[in-house]
Amino acid sequence: METPKPEDITHTVLRLLGDIAPEADLATLNPDVSLRDQLDLDSMDFLNFLIALHQSLGVDIPEGDYPKLATLSGCLAFLAARLGTKQ
Repeated sequence: METPKPEDITHTVLRLLGDIAPEADLATLNPDVSLRDQLDLDSMDFLNFLIALHQSLGVDIPEGDYPKLATLSGCLAFLAARLGTKQ
């Protein structure tokens, strides 16, 4: 499988967030603030987002790593590292 480009990862993350929180203005997301706070996600929404990431990108996300994906920047860094993508 080809290594995804950073912009492909970003596009996938934003698309999946839009699926979970369709009313959200994803263009105004602060990359360093909690996604749950910005998008008013409950724990099930966040878990569904992580499951969707796993299904879309084939990345295993151990429960202990969930906090690393709390922000957009953390999420993108985690996924890039797991997928071997250069940031």
